[in-house]
Amino acid sequence: MNSNHKTLYLMRHAEAAGLNSGQRDFERPLDPQGEQDASAMGKYLKERGDSLGIILSSPALRAAQTSKRIALELGVPLDKIVFHKAIYEASVSDLLKIIQLLDDRYESTLLIGHNPSLTWVINQLTGEHIANAPTGSVATLRTFSPRWEDSSSGTADLLDFNYPTKQNINRGRPC
Repeated sequence: MNSNHKTLYLMRHAEAAGLNSGQRDFERPLDPQGEQDASAMGKYLKERGDSLGIILSSPALRAAQTSKRIALELGVPLDKIVFHKAIYEASVSDLLKIIQLLDDRYESTLLIGHNPSLTWVINQLTGEHIANAPTGSVATLRTFSPRWEDSSSGTADLLDFNYPTKQNINRGRPC
C-alpha cells in the first residue's frame, strides 16, 4: 500500500569511544553511554509506534552497533539492516542519492550515519536550521511525495527531532 508520502528517519550514530593509538576512526565502537543511548532511542521509536521497512547504515563500527541496537528494540530482523559503505564520509549529495535510490515499496526508512553531512541533509530536505545533530539523535521527516526519487531540497517536513539528552531519554538528569 503506497501512501502520499514516505517517512525518513535520519539518525546520527550514538556516542563512540575515543580513538586509541593505531586505531582507525572506522573501527571506533560505541562507548557504554552510547550503547545505552542507542537502546533508549530504539525504545523511544517503539513507544511512538514507529516501524521501519529497512535500515541503511554506515558500516563503521559505531554506526553498525547503533543500527543493531535500534533493530533489536524495534523488533526489526537484523537482515533488514543494509550496510552501505558510501554513508561513511558521505557528502550531502551522496546521502541524497542514497535516499533517492530507495525502493518505493519501503514506506519508512532509517538511515544511520555521521556528522556533519547528516545534520546538513536534515536541513537540506526540510529547510530547517539545526546547528548540530548530537550523537544518538533521530530526525523524523515526512516527504511530500510517495516516491523516494523526489527527495531533494525542501521536499520534507521535520516532524520530530529528538536525542538522548533532550527530555532526559535514558539519562536520568535534567536537560
